[in-house]
Amino acid sequence: MELRLLRASDAQQLWAFENAHRQYFETWINARPSTFYTPEGFGQTLQAALLEQAADKAFHYLIWEEKKLVGRINLTQVRRAHFQSASLGYRIAPGYSGQGLASDAVAAVMQKAFQEHHLQRLEATARPENPASIRVLLKNGFHQFGHSQSSIELHRQWFDLLYFEAHAQSQPAR
Repeated sequence: MELRLLRASDAQQLWAFENAHRQYFETWINARPSTFYTPEGFGQTLQAALLEQAADKAFHYLIWEEKKLVGRINLTQVRRAHFQSASLGYRIAPGYSGQGLASDAVAAVMQKAFQEHHLQRLEATARPENPASIRVLLKNGFHQFGHSQSSIELHRQWFDLLYFEAHAQSQPAR
């Protein structure tokens, strides 16, 4: 597995990845606007993501397996002064789930978050109906700190969210 920061040259492969797995991802997260799936809309979204990276407000990593894009993992909502924190989110293509890629990618991005980006705290959420995602977070040293009821609407149904955190000082040296 290779983890690489998003680049403008990744546009075509990332657009294909998002379109190929749209239906699967939208079973777990709210749909993106339909314009996201047009070349123009995707181009605007990609440029916005690259600007966020340049401004130290987010870090978008792509997960590659034998030169094939199989997932993405993002550090978003970066808060610097007084917090040094970010939100972690990830998605793995359905044909590659259950192989440990998410766990490996989370471990790798945590190392980058704490050592390269000098963050101190990461947050992540997972729905209770997604035990695989919860296992990935727990395996990588995240601890649950909250549970909100009926806090996210997906397909006209309300779901609970579990809240997790990990801190730089509690991570083992690698």
